[in-house]
Amino acid sequence: MPASKDLMLSVVIPCRNEAENLPILLAEINAALAGRVYETIVVDDGSTDRTPQVLAQLRKEATTLRQIRHDQSAGQSAAVRSGVFAAHGQIILTIDGDGQNDPAYLPALADALVSGGPGTGIAAGQRVRRKDSPAKQMASRFANSLRQTILKDHTTDTGCGLKALHADLFKQLPFFDGWHRYLPALVIREGFNVVHIEVVDRPRRHGVSNYGIFDRGLRGVLDLFGVWWLLRRRKRVPKVAEVKS
Repeated sequence: MPASKDLMLSVVIPCRNEAENLPILLAEINAALAGRVYETIVVDDGSTDRTPQVLAQLRKEATTLRQIRHDQSAGQSAAVRSGVFAAHGQIILTIDGDGQNDPAYLPALADALVSGGPGTGIAAGQRVRRKDSPAKQMASRFANSLRQTILKDHTTDTGCGLKALHADLFKQLPFFDGWHRYLPALVIREGFNVVHIEVVDRPRRHGVSNYGIFDRGLRGVLDLFGVWWLLRRRKRVPKVAEVKS
């Protein structure tokens, strides 16, 4: 398998109303991935602020930046999926658009995914020293604890936006609203392993969260049982090989 530096990377950024945060975040991504072959895809999930205009201006200054827009807000999972299917890279890196995820970890995620070998399907960030409000942290802890108990996905924090997956695997995962929070379990369902990278969260610089506590915590309980059903419906993952002789 080639080294991650030899592969094209696609950075997918779901966002809504992040006009003030995006210029800073995109500059940080460019610095973090300097020397690598990459593209950055910002998926504007129906923003009502100046996000479209800011991105249009930034695209004039960066040939690696692509802009995708939803005509109405469809949620973070839908935004991630739109970026995944638009991506040209062999490895897809995801990062939230609010600036709380530090792009400095992107190279380490790509390297961990590739160095894990063909059996590794996802490298997932695990946040330490969280910067969210106490209410959001409580909702996340509840959802994460319940998810680990039921799905056994070996992941303490699936809500972290920093992830790296092989593009072909990412595109074949079953999709549903809330899907981005269950990627480790869905990757395990396909017969792959999960590796983790500890990351330090940052405070939001501008604006407020556009995806609320209900989206992060309580609604996830309903999704959880759907994922549990998917896992139970695929108990064996065969090794597939073409016979040529």
